[in-house]
Amino acid sequence: MVKRSVKRLLTACTDRLSGYIRHFICHLQPHKRRWFTILIAATTIIVAIAPQPSYSQTRFRDIQGHWAQPCIEKLIRENIINGYEDRTFRPSLAVSRAEFATMLDKAFPNQPKVRDAVRFADIPSNYWAGRAITRAYQTGFLSGYLGEVFNPLRKITREQILVALVSGLKYSPTQTVNETLNALFTDADAIKNYARNAIVAATEKQLVVNYPDVSTLNPNGLATRAEVAASLCQALGKFGLVPEEYIPVVETLTPPTAPSTTPETTSLLKTALNTSTAEIRGVWLTNIDSDVLFSRARLTNALQRLHDLNFNTVYPTVWNGGYTLYPSRVAKSAIGRSLDPEPGLQRRDMLKEAVEEGHKKGLTVIPWFEFGFMAPANSELAKRHPDWLTQRRDGSKIWKEGVEDRVWLNPFHPKVQQFILDLIVEIVSNYDVDGIQLDDHFGLPAEFGYDDYTVALYKKELPGLSPDNDFRETFWVRWRADKINDFMARLSSAVKARKPKCIVSISPNPLHFSLPAHLQDWFTWERQNLVQEIIVQVYRDDLKRFTTELERAEVQLAQSHIPVAVGIMAGLKGNSTSMQQIQTQVRVSRDRGLAGVSFFFYESLWNWAKETPTERENGLKTLFPMPVSRPDVAGG
Repeated sequence: MVKRSVKRLLTACTDRLSGYIRHFICHLQPHKRRWFTILIAATTIIVAIAPQPSYSQTRFRDIQGHWAQPCIEKLIRENIINGYEDRTFRPSLAVSRAEFATMLDKAFPNQPKVRDAVRFADIPSNYWAGRAITRAYQTGFLSGYLGEVFNPLRKITREQILVALVSGLKYSPTQTVNETLNALFTDADAIKNYARNAIVAATEKQLVVNYPDVSTLNPNGLATRAEVAASLCQALGKFGLVPEEYIPVVETLTPPTAPSTTPETTSLLKTALNTSTAEIRGVWLTNIDSDVLFSRARLTNALQRLHDLNFNTVYPTVWNGGYTLYPSRVAKSAIGRSLDPEPGLQRRDMLKEAVEEGHKKGLTVIPWFEFGFMAPANSELAKRHPDWLTQRRDGSKIWKEGVEDRVWLNPFHPKVQQFILDLIVEIVSNYDVDGIQLDDHFGLPAEFGYDDYTVALYKKELPGLSPDNDFRETFWVRWRADKINDFMARLSSAVKARKPKCIVSISPNPLHFSLPAHLQDWFTWERQNLVQEIIVQVYRDDLKRFTTELERAEVQLAQSHIPVAVGIMAGLKGNSTSMQQIQTQVRVSRDRGLAGVSFFFYESLWNWAKETPTERENGLKTLFPMPVSRPDVAGG
């Protein structure tokens, strides 16, 4: 306290002395002013070198003695972060994406732009953090969701903070990723796949700060203001402000010497990689234009045939046409019938057979809920539960699928949600399945959603507002898509609660169509870790369009996180696909790092083509000359 008083007195005296001297200089002759100018300079130096009091210690009462106090005070003085008007900093408060963007903009004002700005639908032109969000996007620190929303109020996790810093600062890891993470962090398994490289790079650059336990990263925990401040101090090179005992240190590993290669060995290596790398090799088994499921003998023969051709995954349909293709108590309760009336399914449990026979042959069996929220207009389900159906703004309910009349169950209605959830949980609980799969029908055509229940729910949640007359309106689309997102989170949680290793697989259309046209925001499902496998339906004859779909940003981002494969059309009845096109599309998928392929559908692999069944089989043997395992699936 005495030292601080002396410093303040010294500062006050030198300030007053400087004033007197300046006043005196004005009355001196010019040749004498030079000496007094030197005196002024000396006075200024004295002020500069006198240690300054730290007023922040009195301004922010909730960081006294805090482990990050020196760092926080430094960033406050540099106006990179701010406190609150009530003289608190609130170090344990979680940070939103908008707040973090603002901190980044102040911390790295001269960071070069790496991409053009985009206009986010949820960021008004006068939004308080609009400029900072644009800068954070342009400089590569932060990205939007689906290219159109930013979610400014969403709280950001510790993992996401580090990924953002590494992305914006263009850091890359130099050490072996999995070994490094396992050596440093007791919770390394909790780090999502997409973030693992970035976490290693961040650790190497000493951006990671783990308080109170240096070996616990807590990657999915919400980042606090103190933690963000600490990582920013490290990223800005303000070392010494964060206690060293909370900064994990990477032990430098000497990379192994690469063996010399020749063109011949390189060619052999490529061949080995193409035939031994893990990949999804799947086929959908359906009941439309196909009888493979209608006899145990046919099903067994099909599974053997696929095994012999080195396939490793089958997706048999279990929910199609308003019926289950397995004996279901849930269906019996809802529609009065436990099984599809198809004669070939009676007195059997097709799903049990598929699982047992498939597993004997080393195949992964993932039942496919093909119809999702869709049902035939004349189905018992639609007749018994008219209140479960949704409609267009004009009241119409029929959806044409080719020549078939369909209706849509309301995905926002709690009874519909419970019915779908009960079907899925029934299978996961009663069968030894490896996963479940939802496809493009697990959504809703955007023109629907104007039923009384949904309209009332919208008005209740948003007083004073009504659904827009234009079903394409951005907020109306987003609100409905978010409702489906919420249900997907509930469904995923229910599956994992009963069978933690059960794969939640989805087979959607490309995102630029699935979200605006069918309210299916599968990229958010992937980002929120609700799914462990994606098979994107890319049914395109044109190779350029096919390739473009594989190179979209959302596909590449998902690839870095979980296995992403491509659904390839093997043909339809009356519309065959050549083996040459199939082979080309598989090659293009492999070239772009996709995790594999799945063919729609079994029957079309052999039938309706210009080639003979033997020629088709030989073509598949060329694609899959050796058996391979499926890629590892986190949580599956």
